[in-house]
Amino acid sequence: MTQVNYFQIFPLGVIRKGHSGATIEVYEKYGDALLGLDQFSHIIVCSWFHKNDTPHERKVLQVHPRGNRKNPLTGVFATRSPLRPNLISISVCKILSIHRNTISVDKIDAIDGTPVIDIKPYIPRIDSISDSKIPEWVKKRGQ
Repeated sequence: MTQVNYFQIFPLGVIRKGHSGATIEVYEKYGDALLGLDQFSHIIVCSWFHKNDTPHERKVLQVHPRGNRKNPLTGVFATRSPLRPNLISISVCKILSIHRNTISVDKIDAIDGTPVIDIKPYIPRIDSISDSKIPEWVKKRGQ
């Protein structure tokens, strides 16, 4: 039997959303980690779906993508559902500006108050796959 390891993840900041846009407020003790980030146009933001952090929500393994029952029942690892065993969200965001410990971004798939667990630079030659494939339900916008 395989040994199960547990990990601790600590938030390094928080997402703020309002009428004027979205920002990532990095906690002061992690501010030095932002050095050089202003040389990139985009970032990958890993956050925690904190509003779904219940034993019941973590047990959901299949969903109808986008909450649409017309879409096929699909395993959560094949969706972007916020219901999953580990509640990690990933968003690619365009950097609008960085001022001290605050990163302004064009948009982010998160709600106000969402904890940020990591930030990585978006590097096209590593992060973009030109010959990728996706299922038909993903191609249909609005479903």
